[in-house]
Amino acid sequence: MMTKVKGFFTNLRQYPSAVVGFAIILFLIGLSIFTMIYIPYDEAIELWKGSNPIWLEYPRHAKPAWINIFPGVNKPKTIMVDSREAAATKEILYSEDGFTESVVTLPFDFTYDDFPTEINVSFYSEFEETRPHVDLYWRTPDGNQIPLGGLSVGRELLHRLSQNTQLQRRLGGLIPHVGLFAGSNPDRDNLKPVKGRYELVIEGLTFEEGSNFEAKLIVYGQVHGIAGTDHLRRDLSIALLWGTPIALAFSLAAAVGTSISGLVLGAIGSWFGGWIDSLIQRLTELTMILPALPIYIMVGLFFSRSLWVILATAIVLSLFGGSKSYRSMFIQIKEAPYIEAARAYGASNTRIIFRYLIPRVIPTLIPSFVTAVPGFIFLESGLAILGVGDPVLPTWGKIIDEAQRRGALYNGHYYWMLEPLAMLLVTSLAFAAFGFALDRIFNPRLRRL
Repeated sequence: MMTKVKGFFTNLRQYPSAVVGFAIILFLIGLSIFTMIYIPYDEAIELWKGSNPIWLEYPRHAKPAWINIFPGVNKPKTIMVDSREAAATKEILYSEDGFTESVVTLPFDFTYDDFPTEINVSFYSEFEETRPHVDLYWRTPDGNQIPLGGLSVGRELLHRLSQNTQLQRRLGGLIPHVGLFAGSNPDRDNLKPVKGRYELVIEGLTFEEGSNFEAKLIVYGQVHGIAGTDHLRRDLSIALLWGTPIALAFSLAAAVGTSISGLVLGAIGSWFGGWIDSLIQRLTELTMILPALPIYIMVGLFFSRSLWVILATAIVLSLFGGSKSYRSMFIQIKEAPYIEAARAYGASNTRIIFRYLIPRVIPTLIPSFVTAVPGFIFLESGLAILGVGDPVLPTWGKIIDEAQRRGALYNGHYYWMLEPLAMLLVTSLAFAAFGFALDRIFNPRLRRL
């Protein structure tokens, strides 16, 4: 056994593309295992729904953070400062009979070459009847202080500074997340952010014993994570990572199901012959002329869009697909002397089919099984792009579909479309290269080509 394994890898090393493909497949399998452990299925589904509060802290349409490694690129990352953390300061100015005046300072350093995309302030307060009141001020690196207005704070409040039209007018028409970083006398023909230390100063008043408030400043950047974000602020790495085990599970299950079914039916038809063989061949010819794509679309529209229902449909439609090619092999093998010997000592039909016929053809099954995987990967993605993919699972096809619907390439969000396409192409090429090499290894006649 070990000799055969060593011989297999010795032959595999003769095909560099196959070695690379095999390494990529192993990496994808490892990535799938890591993903299922690091991000459990239920958590991934809940996150991808887009309603999780965690996405409120992520920028919208952010590019991947790794673009900052390129020379001359210094896009801002998201900055968060919480009054409950050590970086912030809170000072009590006056307190008597339940009335308290305090100042909260949220400092941060801004060292980027471009402006942020949004500024939000989240407030959390405790009170019985009277809400705390706060006044906000923005301090720039040159010491200028810009009033941002005041408001009463509920138990939870998201104050969107970037949508404050009054502040925009005070900033000379510049949107707040640009005007607050552009300096005192900005050059409107060449706007650039002023680098240095900024502070959000919050002067708060509470009117009851035990009343309190906390604040979190979020300055949204233009880049985020290894994959960027979409229109719902979702981290695209969730779908890219979970798309890997889903694509492998779907394509491998479909390839195994169709290959084994074709192998078994081809063996049964060639062994028994007669009306059984004729029936299998007619069913094979019928499935060969059926329009598969419209059937998938009809199943998705009128029955179920579940990925596993589509998988079952793919196996049923391909049930007889490979029986013709295997049938020609089995017709030759069943005339072999060892088959005649098995008949002579009284072996049953089932034993001959599954112990003597099928094992002889399995070496040719493995390459066809591997090369069939890319087709099923593209099938799942193609159905998702057509709008009949699984509505729940985060897959590569789902990312492409949403990117296409939102005009990702037209609006400059190229990463949104290119990342899942790259995963599709790399995965498919890996299986194709590995499968073609296996075909040559298991079929000696191809080695001379």
